[in-house]
Amino acid sequence: MKSLFQRSLFSSIKQAQQINSRRLIWTGRESLRDSDPEMYGLIQKEKNRQKSGLEMIASENFTSRGVLETLGSCLTNKYSEGYPGVRYYGGNEYIDEIETLTQKRALEAFNLNSTEWGVNVQALSGVPANFAVYTALLEPHGRLMGLDLPDGGHLSHGYATLTKKISSTSAFFETMPYKVDPKTGLIDYESLSKTSKLFRPKIIVAGISCYSRNLEYDKFRTICDDIGAILVADMAHVSGLVAANVVANPFEYSDIVTTTTHKSLRGPRAALIFFRRGIKKKQETTTTTTTTKKKGTKDEHQIETYDYERKINEAIFPGLQGGPHNNTIGAIGVALKEVASNDFKLYAKQVISNAKQLVKTLQEKGYTFVAGGTDTHLALLDLRPLGLDGAKVEKVLEAVSIAANKNTCPGDKSALKPSGIRLGTPALTTRGFRENDIIEVANYIDQAIKLAVEINKPNDTKKSSQITLKDFKENMKRNENIQNLKHSIELFAEKYPMPGYDEI
Repeated sequence: MKSLFQRSLFSSIKQAQQINSRRLIWTGRESLRDSDPEMYGLIQKEKNRQKSGLEMIASENFTSRGVLETLGSCLTNKYSEGYPGVRYYGGNEYIDEIETLTQKRALEAFNLNSTEWGVNVQALSGVPANFAVYTALLEPHGRLMGLDLPDGGHLSHGYATLTKKISSTSAFFETMPYKVDPKTGLIDYESLSKTSKLFRPKIIVAGISCYSRNLEYDKFRTICDDIGAILVADMAHVSGLVAANVVANPFEYSDIVTTTTHKSLRGPRAALIFFRRGIKKKQETTTTTTTTKKKGTKDEHQIETYDYERKINEAIFPGLQGGPHNNTIGAIGVALKEVASNDFKLYAKQVISNAKQLVKTLQEKGYTFVAGGTDTHLALLDLRPLGLDGAKVEKVLEAVSIAANKNTCPGDKSALKPSGIRLGTPALTTRGFRENDIIEVANYIDQAIKLAVEINKPNDTKKSSQITLKDFKENMKRNENIQNLKHSIELFAEKYPMPGYDEI
């Protein structure tokens, strides 16, 4: 018989073997290809779609390998609620350095002085960033104005129909849209000024989702000063172009500037919130202030300082978010270092040159663009002269491997059946497209739209000239030219390199 000691030793060895056996089952070091071939396969399909197609969604881009590596790094493992130097959890000494470095690079990317501007890098994306600003600076049901959604604005700037408040911004705050001139497609600043004096918003948002001209921030500033409002610029679409100094700069006139980091800035999917700090300039009277009065001085010598920093930081945490995504914050920092390079500045200039070439080529073919063209990275193609809508053209473009999105044009009544297609050049420019390449792209778009016109014809000539989207899709299946065009476009697209990993 075995002794008690022998039995105990045998039991311990067996337990250790069982533990080791379990460890061998999962080490956490297996490749995705080996551990989850189903997910790996789907990712490869998506990667191939991106490589073999023409990505023309204005809000999308291809980020670098450095950004992708940071997103997939050990930073994703760490909780770090709070801010550098003031964390709820321990073990954040290096996370603090990463966030501080990213903040420093964010200010440098836009040539901002840290005594005059601060930045929060924890917002998860653009809509949460904007909502954090409203939460920080508005009381419940406080008032703000933003560009109307059908006129090129964004949902996060407020949007409501006669029967429903579509955007949470409009649900929790009182919103009033401003509009574009229906004839020119340009923002009607005179009308905005008049409406703002009646509505008296605390915040006016200067921002767009599909407006192709430079915003006139000086006019926004004057309108805000007239009513004592805060000017919030949402430069999400154009932040990379702002950093390269090739479009209008919102920092000169704005109190707050928000942006996503994954559009023309070419970083990960996240957001930044910039805010003025320090002593207010005398001519600026648009913000709630902290007043400091020296002993023995009169009221007129009071010093006014901005108080946005504390309010915005507290709105992000603990107000609206918990632990920040440290892998994303690190990836923002990597992207911002790239933004500071001369290569990026040349890229941003090319983005605009490509957008202008796209518009020029299509206009020469007879197409119409809202606002007459573009100053930026995007253009809005108006399909109404062709008797088409954006939903149908989007389907044909998708079927031939061109990714674009339907979009409302000024005067549209429905966001589900809008009259336009939004086209952007940031992603194609990242892949190395130049003007001559864009001319080829425009030719492909022209061919696709002509197919859409043909497909949109009713099978029964006695019926209306308009067919339903369902019938349109059925007609697409029977059109052999779609596959032929798709094949040509994919052969064309695959010639251009992709950034990132060679393999996922």
